[in-house]
Amino acid sequence: MKELIVSDNDVFTQLTQLLNSQNAKYRVMEHPTAGKSEEVAKIRGTQLGQGAKGLVCHVKGNGVRQHVLAILPADQQADLSKIAKAIGGTRASLASPKEVDELTHCVFGAIPPFSFHPSLKLIADPYLFVRFDELAFNAGSLERSIILNTQDYQRIASPTLVEFIRTNHELDIA
Repeated sequence: MKELIVSDNDVFTQLTQLLNSQNAKYRVMEHPTAGKSEEVAKIRGTQLGQGAKGLVCHVKGNGVRQHVLAILPADQQADLSKIAKAIGGTRASLASPKEVDELTHCVFGAIPPFSFHPSLKLIADPYLFVRFDELAFNAGSLERSIILNTQDYQRIASPTLVEFIRTNHELDIA
């Protein structure tokens, strides 16, 4: 049996087909590879906080074993313990590059804020939806972005809302 190989173009095609079928307001932007959220925001001409950053996490404990795609504004940091608690586990960690590839078919930094894998639960911090009319994200590739109407993203992706942004007064104890 031949193994199914999904390329970044396939992820992009899935995304655009989904957005088109849902009459979303969006635009595609081709750009040079940028390694950091700050760099890609400048290239896109967007604010850093408009970036929809995706973290693939593995939640464990209390009998829970769940992969989660956690979406938050690119100018914020995640509190993984809040993600674990919201899912019913006791701890969460970032998934390995191999797990990220298997669950998203994307490299770190290119993960769109949509889950196309049945084992990858999609959550988003509500703060993502209150500041900007449009969200920007890499669309399965480090060289291609989609800038999408925020309300359309929330309607189409329908993520579970979980408050997991780390606040300034919290200490990150590793």
